[in-house]
Amino acid sequence: MVKSELMGYVRRSNNGKALKISINADAFNKAERYQTQDGQEYVAMVIRLDTIYQLIEGQKDVTNITQILNN
Repeated sequence: MVKSELMGYVRRSNNGKALKISINADAFNKAERYQTQDGQEYVAMVIRLDTIYQLIEGQKDVTNITQILNN
């Protein structure tokens, strides 16, 4: 079973011309990170494409952002 952690949400802007991304600060601080060879540190997050399409098309108001956990 794949474990994931809720990181935040994606919504359409009020005018519908942009996507608004909200990341929970506590979840971000606790998130698993990885480092690239050049020393940069990143937090990988996932948003399902089908739900993004539904947001863009106005079929859905909000969708979640998650992190797939490696342990």
